[in-house]
Amino acid sequence: MINHIDLSTVLRRTVCDLYSNLVTRPTGAAVRTAIETQLAELGGRTVTVIDFSNVRLLDFSCADEVVAKLLLPYCDDCPPHDAYFVFRGMSETHLDALEHVLERHRLALVLQQEDGVPTIIGAVSGAERKAWEAVMDLGSATCEEVARQIDAATDEVESLLTALSRRRLMMKLEDQWVAVGSPV
Repeated sequence: MINHIDLSTVLRRTVCDLYSNLVTRPTGAAVRTAIETQLAELGGRTVTVIDFSNVRLLDFSCADEVVAKLLLPYCDDCPPHDAYFVFRGMSETHLDALEHVLERHRLALVLQQEDGVPTIIGAVSGAERKAWEAVMDLGSATCEEVARQIDAATDEVESLLTALSRRRLMMKLEDQWVAVGSPV
């Protein structure tokens, strides 16, 4: 199931009807709590698109509250839900705050760029990026297909894909791997 969350709508509903800036830690905490409540109501496997398109400003404290604190529980061995995330509508100013927070927490996320093409940003190794991009190119793939695509050992690729899955950047559907953000 694909779920869409417009952050400006959540912000107006939780903080102020005329507000389009994600600034201050309490504002970020209120928005994150509203998102977590919505995710808990959905249950099951979901891909949630978190849309920043109508948010004018994002400061470091809100990036930490809304993004890092939202993602951190899903990177544990026992996440609260089988949820995956795609972020979109981010401007350069949003990315300045966000990339700093992602690096600080050693997190990564899938970002849908203006042209609709997904990419991963944050703390990812070159090998992880290469494996993720190979799965994106293939649409969906077995571990062996990815290994052939990137010319790597199957056990190494299995470790990379499993690590990406733990970080909610990759999904495993039976014997196929699917990159989060993929149109498949």
